[in-house]
Amino acid sequence: MDLLDDPVPGSNTPEFSVSEIAGKVRKLIEGELGWVRIKGEVGRVVLARSGHLYFDLKDDRNVLSCMTWKGQVSGLGTMPEEGMEVVAEGRMTASGFQSKFSLNAERIAIAGQGALMALLEKRKKALAAEGLFDDARKRPLPYLPEVIGVVTSLQGAVIRDILHRLRDRFPRKVLIWPVAVQGANCAPEVARAIAGFNALTPGGGMPRPDLLIVARGGGSVEDLWGFNEEAVARAAATSDIPLISAVGHETDTTLIDFVSDRRAPTPTAAAEMAVPVRHELLAWVEQAGARMTGAVSGGMQRRQQRLRDLARALPRADALVEGPRQRLDVTGGQLGPALIAGVQRRKVRLSEVSGSLRPATLRRSLEAERRRLDALSMRLEPALARVAAAKRERLEARTARLTPTRIGQDAARKSERLRDATARMQAAGQRQLEGLHRKLAAMDRLRETLSYKATLARGYAVVRGEGQILTSRAAAEQASGLEIEFADGRMKLGGGKSTAQKSATKPPEQGSLF
Repeated sequence: MDLLDDPVPGSNTPEFSVSEIAGKVRKLIEGELGWVRIKGEVGRVVLARSGHLYFDLKDDRNVLSCMTWKGQVSGLGTMPEEGMEVVAEGRMTASGFQSKFSLNAERIAIAGQGALMALLEKRKKALAAEGLFDDARKRPLPYLPEVIGVVTSLQGAVIRDILHRLRDRFPRKVLIWPVAVQGANCAPEVARAIAGFNALTPGGGMPRPDLLIVARGGGSVEDLWGFNEEAVARAAATSDIPLISAVGHETDTTLIDFVSDRRAPTPTAAAEMAVPVRHELLAWVEQAGARMTGAVSGGMQRRQQRLRDLARALPRADALVEGPRQRLDVTGGQLGPALIAGVQRRKVRLSEVSGSLRPATLRRSLEAERRRLDALSMRLEPALARVAAAKRERLEARTARLTPTRIGQDAARKSERLRDATARMQAAGQRQLEGLHRKLAAMDRLRETLSYKATLARGYAVVRGEGQILTSRAAAEQASGLEIEFADGRMKLGGGKSTAQKSATKPPEQGSLF
């Protein structure tokens, strides 16, 4: 038998803990794959409450987990969406906690123009389903805006073309909001510019535009992609100010073109849509004025001619009054004899009527009326007795109900309600007084806090000279004597023996505490 046992095969292999092997794997992955670019289709996308972004990249066989920390999200360039084909750049790392490797993505770009167009169509369908492209929600442009807001870059020929065209057609006030018109900053800056113009107060220090123009020159799909972002489209859709989009050339189409109130094929065309031609407008006004003057003059001439024609058809004034004057003369001649004849007829009628008025006839009429009155009197007494008896019965019934017991009970109930109301009012008044006392105490504490006395207690002092508060060294040197107020009294310096006064002093109207 050998003195030493045979070693177990593999017993000289180093032994690792789980954490050690996980750390070695992580160092190996990060060392070999420090910075990589990976192309794939975006799968599941999750934006955590903490602000970190988690998503998957996949192809037809495998899935790679990716994450972007909260501080890196703003620099991605493009936010990933499910189904989007992208190229993600970042560092590979491994998590020992779950034995998984993943990509820490720091930049994301759309993979190719085909993917861009597919994403554009997807966004277009989503916004159209919300009704943002409907013509009913688009507002008409003002005919002659006072102030025009332009959202574009200060570099390039776009802003110069717009200003030159406005100056040629109809000079207007122009407010320019400079933005980036391509790249990662384009979309947020354009959205902020549209919202910023809408946030201006009408009539404020900075005039609020009556019309907005969002303009950019032509370019590739990638160059114009900032105007295809959902944030820009929604900002244009929610704008209260009418908006003209002039992005790219006539063949270029972006999302902002569909949601804006009017699309211009070029920035120059947008300026032409914004204002009319001043000279043409003046010529039209002059032409309309001339037409109005001619129409008024022609109308007056026609009415004057019509008046002359009608005047010729009217008869003379004397001929109009001749007939009535003759009738008046005839009627005046007949009036005297007619009055005399009427008086004679009335005299004859009076004589006939007075002959039938005899005393016996009057006595018979009086006797008949007396008999009728007696008959009515006999009927009236029983009726009055019945009415009096009925009212007496109703009075007795009501008197029986009005007993002192019921009145006392009603008075007791009302007295109880009065006492309750009085107690509630006293309690409410007491609460109100307590609240006022607490408020007064709080205000008194605030007064003590704001008093300059508290400042004096912390070591400061008030310097007076010749009856005035001194706030500078020069004024103190020129004063013949000084009086310094401390927290516990006043002390005079110079101009005689120094004295200290501990009595309370009035607070200074104005001055400095030293």
